[in-house]
Amino acid sequence: MKILRQVIGIDVAQKELVVCLGRLDEELTINIHSRKTFANTSKGFQALMAWKIKLTDPNVPTRFVMEATGVYHESLAYFLADQSEEVSIVLPNKISNYFKTLEVKTITDPTSAEAITRFGLERKLVSWRRPKPLFKTVRQLCRERDQIVQERTMVKNHLHAEMAEGEPNKTSLTRLEKRIAFLNKQEKQIKDEISLLVKKDEQVSQAVKIITSIPGVGALSAAVILSETNGFELIRNKRQLSSYAGLDVRDKTSGTSVKAKPQISKRGNRYLRKAMHMPALVAIRYDGHFKDIFVRLVSKHGIKMKAIVAVQRKLLELTYTLFKTNTPFNKNLVSIPSVEAQA
Repeated sequence: MKILRQVIGIDVAQKELVVCLGRLDEELTINIHSRKTFANTSKGFQALMAWKIKLTDPNVPTRFVMEATGVYHESLAYFLADQSEEVSIVLPNKISNYFKTLEVKTITDPTSAEAITRFGLERKLVSWRRPKPLFKTVRQLCRERDQIVQERTMVKNHLHAEMAEGEPNKTSLTRLEKRIAFLNKQEKQIKDEISLLVKKDEQVSQAVKIITSIPGVGALSAAVILSETNGFELIRNKRQLSSYAGLDVRDKTSGTSVKAKPQISKRGNRYLRKAMHMPALVAIRYDGHFKDIFVRLVSKHGIKMKAIVAVQRKLLELTYTLFKTNTPFNKNLVSIPSVEAQA
């Protein structure tokens, strides 16, 4: 039987790679040929390549398919790219939605690898390209800053608690104040480093300029958005972007007996969601256009947080639209109904 496609689906974890080889024949039948587990290390990558060469048909291209799982898939993706292999990296929500269509009752690493393999055999996937090294560096810096901000908040809360005591320990207060000053200094260093990196790349600098034309979106938020999406490398439309960030709305209804309140999924990139929180608050407070949207949504359902999330989603989708069209923000071209429809 002639083989039309070969796909190696990989469920990536921190320490191991659960791999599944599948084939699509000329009768469009999917055959799961073999499974194996490798270490998520350079030696494991070499063993994976030897396994692939041994079991696949050299006359038919083989595509490696994996999910964008945090950072654990990156080393393997770079290694495969260096070997001139065809690689596709799929957003987790796509695999999750596909998994629901399969008759699988138990979700395990092997069943996940098989689902990824079947997905790769059934769909026409785009080949992954290396992101700009700049995006990877900026993402690391932005995440480091996020950790520093969280740590500083904890220290500030500790300082507040110490000062509220009847007889606070002065040396403790001094150490806490010094720690806050140190964290402030580190945050400034990171922000300056990010700014310098962006300025050195004309294309990214232009993208940041366009994105920051949106009310409430600052240079740091723009840097987070671009770095977390690798310049929207895996994003094909606005809805997909919202889903990737976990800002998509999930409804749960079944006949007349089950009707839960719609909620955002939160099954996505938390750094993107966090990056859109403050821009949404600023846009609502200082821009009449987004303030009108917020007021209209609150008057509709009375839930402020729900309206804020709708504005977050709108701002994030705008960044994608402006980036793709290479045009600055124009409030006269913003469609209000699209926000309300999802709120």
